[in-house]
Amino acid sequence: MRRALEILPGALSWGTLIALVLFSWKLPLAVAIFIVLYDLFWMLRTVYFTIHLRSSFNLMQKNMGLDWFQKLRASGKPWEHITHAAVFTIYKEPYEVVRESVLSLTKTNFPLKNIILVLALEERGGDADVVMAKKVLAEFGAHFKHMLITIHPASIPDEVAGKASNEAWAVRRMHEDLVRGTDTRVEDVLVSVFDADVTPTKDYFGILTHTFLNTPNALHAGYQPVVVFSNAYHVPIFARLLGFSCSFWGLIQQGHPEMLMTFSCYSMPLKALVDVGFWNTNVIAEDARIFYQCLDRYAGDWRVVPLHYPVTMEAISGDHFLSAAGNLYKQQRRWAWGVENIPFVVTSFIKNKKFPWRAKLYWISNIFETFHSWAVSSLVIFLAGILPNVLGGAEFHTSVASYNLPKITSFLMNMSVFGLITSAVFSIFLLSPKIAVKNARWYHSAYYVAQWVFAPLAFIIFGAFPALESQTRLMLGGKFRLGYWNTPRAAREPQA
Repeated sequence: MRRALEILPGALSWGTLIALVLFSWKLPLAVAIFIVLYDLFWMLRTVYFTIHLRSSFNLMQKNMGLDWFQKLRASGKPWEHITHAAVFTIYKEPYEVVRESVLSLTKTNFPLKNIILVLALEERGGDADVVMAKKVLAEFGAHFKHMLITIHPASIPDEVAGKASNEAWAVRRMHEDLVRGTDTRVEDVLVSVFDADVTPTKDYFGILTHTFLNTPNALHAGYQPVVVFSNAYHVPIFARLLGFSCSFWGLIQQGHPEMLMTFSCYSMPLKALVDVGFWNTNVIAEDARIFYQCLDRYAGDWRVVPLHYPVTMEAISGDHFLSAAGNLYKQQRRWAWGVENIPFVVTSFIKNKKFPWRAKLYWISNIFETFHSWAVSSLVIFLAGILPNVLGGAEFHTSVASYNLPKITSFLMNMSVFGLITSAVFSIFLLSPKIAVKNARWYHSAYYVAQWVFAPLAFIIFGAFPALESQTRLMLGGKFRLGYWNTPRAAREPQA
């Protein structure tokens, strides 16, 4: 059954595209009607998403203006017992990158005596990573409650080298060495997992603690910030567009938390990680997998709470335009490899007798729809409209439908531009304030709005194509399966 479930997502995506071509030849009118309805559906969906984007953006802006540690102290709820474990996964990272991330922690508006810093290294990273981590430890170790360096061994049987196995090793060591056997209760520890280049913003741990203490059944919840990319001025246009789109999608999902899942950088109770046996170590897409692990372990009684507060990281870049484009494609392909979770979701949820069937069906249909849309929707919206007129034959070419199809699809696309305009405007406000003050000129705003004209091309090349490749590789299996690709990073300018 597992192998069939690995084949199914790609078969559905390729089947949809092939069917559109064949039916455009044999049943062009039916395809024309389908395309109009599909475009109408996505136009309405765009309007719906835009409403949530505006609402979530405004709430994030409001939260960024509050002193969350002061708000926490004024709430009257005891918070001093809460310990945060900030885990940075590191593999061959420049010292400057890791130092800047750790330095940002020392500037947080939360007592550092309540924070454990964990630098999670890979044995594969060699001695250079160990030297780098010890240098960071010597400079910052005294600031925190504890600072721990872990080294994930290479070549553990049945493991996939990558973030999941590294996080599992590091947090298990942290639990055994610094929590278990001490007066720190596992229920009082929140684990935040960050990539090496993530800089938690000033009040992140304040709002996280406040949200945790005010969330019903808080131990059965993950906590998701908004990922904002800080180097938008310095990356090529396609990397910038995909970075903004990622942030916008995160904001949209924060607006309807019933669909929210952990992504990239997130926080969750150590108790939940212990209950599920930490991250599965044989997967690439660990952020989605840990969500599904918890959903299965607690029989549907698991959710992700939106923080409506940002953390910053760096968008993908490279030595030149083609290098950056290649890195961006590989990053999107790695994210799209989350399709590997489908067999786990279907088999685990069906076997779990305590999991309500309505919730099972919702999440199973959700994961299929997500990856099918990722691979197919951009191609259908932006390219499929020409197929009936190209392949439909002379009879269809002389029909009213043939004449009106381009007009209708063009009208629907123009209506959808409303969403792009909203995204373009918000992209100006999402730029890093520090960079904006230092480098911005009056014409930059016009440029960053105008760049969205290339969004359809970006969504096809760096959205649909890597998703199709990932699903095809999963179909083929064996040597075609993806391994973990580590995002290359350059040294950053030191913080002021």
